[in-house]
Parts: sequence; structure tokens; C-alpha cells
Amino acid sequence: MFKSLFGKKTPKAPPSTGGRRVYAVGDIHGRHDLLVALLREIATDVSAEPPDAQPLLVFLGDYVDRGPGSCQVVETILALRSEPAFEVRTLKGNHEEALLRFLDEPAFGSTWAEHGGNATLASYGVQPPATRTDPEAWAVARAAFGEALPGAHRTFYDALDLITEVGDYAFVHAGVRPGVPLAHQTERDLLWIRGEFLQASGPFGKVIVHGHTPMEEPQVTPHRLGLDTGAYATGVLTAARLDDGGHKFIQARVGRAAA
Repeated sequence: MFKSLFGKKTPKAPPSTGGRRVYAVGDIHGRHDLLVALLREIATDVSAEPPDAQPLLVFLGDYVDRGPGSCQVVETILALRSEPAFEVRTLKGNHEEALLRFLDEPAFGSTWAEHGGNATLASYGVQPPATRTDPEAWAVARAAFGEALPGAHRTFYDALDLITEVGDYAFVHAGVRPGVPLAHQTERDLLWIRGEFLQASGPFGKVIVHGHTPMEEPQVTPHRLGLDTGAYATGVLTAARLDDGGHKFIQARVGRAAA
């Protein structure tokens, strides 16, 4: 009798958002077409099941590079901030860090170009250097980029958050250093960490919702949700809807990028 009474395990409640509806969006990487499609899907979800309060929309970083529409992605997110439909929070990704470094160090452009920076320059109407290793050409490109970059966009990049927390969830770009309290995480780990975080079983203080490492499908463990589905290459952009009932994924598909 005692074994049957005390041996039963109470089902563990899902993580709580404190009663808030949250939509978290993975790495966009210049795929403005996918962002527009995903926002449409999210709006449909809100209409189908209206939340009690204004929902929160969290972007996990890496808005720029690789895809053709970096400038348009930022413009769309800025427009969302001026509308009442969502509270919008935006996190910094390692690609935004690279963009800001290029603005400070033009010679960094050759490295940035290896990771998709030329697509960002082109989206702002700036011609990337013909020779990737020409420092003078990168100085010219940086000057042109500084002139082409709208002030609101520069403010956007400068003001991105590293982490935001809602209830039992913490939202970051890349992940967290296992064993380190959330309040003591370094910017480098929040923007860049991979193996040490992905291979750890957790817990991490809160359920970590992150992007940064592309996978074919969203990654789900008891202690983290990975939402980067490689949008720029796969044509699949993923969001997670989170509330006190658990989570579900919402995706947009608009075809693969050109090879």
C-alpha cells in the first residue's frame, strides 16, 4: 500500500511563462521573405487563440548576413515595435557582433565576408570589394556602409540585448556556459557557445531558448529549445509558441535559397 502510494510520480508541470504568451523566432539571416511569412503564421495563431494579454515576440538574433534581405528584416522588426500587436524584444547574435566590429574595424570586412557579410552590404546598397583581401577597398566599403546605414538601424544594432527572461525560460542567441549562473554568463558565450552547451544535459537555471546552431528540426530537451533551422539555406524559419501549457512550433517555408 505504502509503495503504491509513495511510489507514484506526480507528472512534472511544463515550464511556466507566468501566464504570458511568448513567440520566439530563430535565426533569420536575411530571409525577409520567410520572416514575413512567419509573422503571418504567428498572427493567424494569435487570432485563432487570442491570449489574455499582449503577447511577447522575442527574436533570438542573427538578423543579417547570408540571405539577401538583411536591411528589410531590420526594417520589418522596427515597424513591429511601433505597433500594439506585440511587445517586441530583440537579442544580439554573433553576426550582429560582426557587423558592429566591421563598423569599428574596416579590415575585419575580409573575415565578415567569409560568413555572409557581403550580402548585408548589398542589402544596404553598398558594393562589396571585388577582392576580399584588399584593406583599402574595405575602408571604402566601410565608409559607404556608414553613410547608407539608417540611424534607426545603427541604434537597433547597438541596443540589442544579450538575454531576456520570462518565467521559467531564458532566451539567448547561442546558449549558456554550463555551471555558470545566468547572471554571470559572458557575452562571448551567449553569442558563440556551441559544443559545451549542446552536449550538456542541464539544468541551466532556466529552460534555454536559443538559436545559433542550425539543425534540420527544432531541438527539444527538458532544459533547452533550439530554434535555428538554417533558414537562409533550407527555406525553413522556425518559431516556438510558449505558454503555461507547454510549447508548439510554428514554421514558414518559402523554398530553398539559390545554391
